[in-house]
Amino acid sequence: MSLNKSMHPRNRYKDKPPNFSYLATKYPDFQQHVQTSLAGRAVVNFKEPEAVRALTCTLLKEDFGLTIEIPLERLIPTVPLRLNYIHWVEDLIDGQKQPRRGIDIGTGASCIYPLLGATMNGWYFLATEVDDICFDYATKNVEQNNLSDLIKVVKVPQKTLLMDALKEETEIVYDFCMCNPPFFANQLEAKGVNSRNARRPPPSSVNTGGVTEIMAEGGELEFVKRIIHDSLQLKKRLRWYSCMLGKKCSLAPLKEELRKQGVPKVTHTEFCQGRTMRWALAWSFCDDVIVPSPPSKKRKLEKTRKPLSFILPEAGLKELQARASAILCPDRSLVDSITALVEKTLTDLRVVHKRVPCRNREQSLFLTAVENTWIHGRRQRREQKRQLRELPRAPPSAGTISQGVCDARPHTQSQSTSVQSSHNQDSNGKNKSASSDGLDKETTQIEAGEQKVVAENEDVHMESSTCTETGQKIDSKETPVSTSEPPSTKPPSPGLVEHFLFKCLLNVIQEESNVVIEMHWVEGQNKDLLNQLCTYLKNTLLRSVAKA
Repeated sequence: MSLNKSMHPRNRYKDKPPNFSYLATKYPDFQQHVQTSLAGRAVVNFKEPEAVRALTCTLLKEDFGLTIEIPLERLIPTVPLRLNYIHWVEDLIDGQKQPRRGIDIGTGASCIYPLLGATMNGWYFLATEVDDICFDYATKNVEQNNLSDLIKVVKVPQKTLLMDALKEETEIVYDFCMCNPPFFANQLEAKGVNSRNARRPPPSSVNTGGVTEIMAEGGELEFVKRIIHDSLQLKKRLRWYSCMLGKKCSLAPLKEELRKQGVPKVTHTEFCQGRTMRWALAWSFCDDVIVPSPPSKKRKLEKTRKPLSFILPEAGLKELQARASAILCPDRSLVDSITALVEKTLTDLRVVHKRVPCRNREQSLFLTAVENTWIHGRRQRREQKRQLRELPRAPPSAGTISQGVCDARPHTQSQSTSVQSSHNQDSNGKNKSASSDGLDKETTQIEAGEQKVVAENEDVHMESSTCTETGQKIDSKETPVSTSEPPSTKPPSPGLVEHFLFKCLLNVIQEESNVVIEMHWVEGQNKDLLNQLCTYLKNTLLRSVAKA
């Protein structure tokens, strides 16, 4: 999954990744590492150190006018990632296109942070390095780009961080320090043994770098703690201290360490590029600095969600409009007619819906699905017919009795008692009483049959259970008449819905000669349910056209 869309907003590669084909035609040293994929695209093999180095040198030359040399046995930086860090430091110190002073701890052979900062913003850098080879290459890269007046590369002893580097410059106040620390504690960790989640895909690029660049005692966690220790002594000699982290699990313990030490200003961020994630931590002792907000916990990496949609073609719209006029109000517009049919289907499904404001030539409904009443509808209808065939058959005169049973179901036991009482008070009380006794027997017999059906299949929904003589809907799960009331077939009010499956926005839009129905996910438990409902509505509307 590409994370480029979550790069820093000012990163030049965020919306315009490098064009390998163009770069290959312009730079022969890079061309030899570019291959053509089966899809016809120019690609680079990031598993080859030579290819990674060629790409880095080419991008620095093309986009920043920098010429550098990097040995293969030392760390080869990727430009988009380093650019993310530079832009974040700009945000920390308000240093975009402004002269600032910074320290790069362990600048590496490329000296990439000072070169980018000086070229882009005119920053002055004190770049420290402990490795002899890296120091020589860094010095050469600064000199051949004529940036010696802005970048000072200094050789420092092993395990030296900030304190020793600032001994000779006691009067200078720096705006920031930045550091890409050694991520690993040993060779096994560097190779991913016991440190990489087995579910993660393998790294997409080769891992180059000298021992001092990729490994340190205690890994990045202890390395950054040493910088924190130095900052507690230097305090306001630097306005911002910062470090990049290769492991997210290092972020929490380092923030806890800063809290224990009473550091007043702390923030963090994350860098996204390609398939690579990095994190950065910054802290300050100054009262006048502005602390940027950390990224939201719900970082949205996915693309903007497209709505589910389907098209009602022109050929079937007249039939749908005629159907809407026949069963609903006539003289409606096309969009209103389609919306009315959708509303009728939603009402039958007991999906809560209400109209919301929309644009011209549109209708919008806000849907709240409380229960899944649209899945396996055909199977439920077949099962319902089978169950009704298994019910005990009533005598020839049972039609009237069944009608009475269906009509009597909504009443409670007390209502039935009062009706029987009023019949007994009639002048023909004996006959009425005998008829009532027969009715009670028939009711008991039918209720026993219904309880048998419920025992066989308890998953039948309300819509699939009907009274055969009247077509009136009856809940197949209801208990005997004397102890329960029937559920309402009318959807609940939107204001009364507390628990729901999902909510969505449904738009009916007229586009030229067709009508498009879109369903936008809002929130809920499972997006598959929205897909099912969308398919159900589509099939229902198109089936109406086919029948016509």
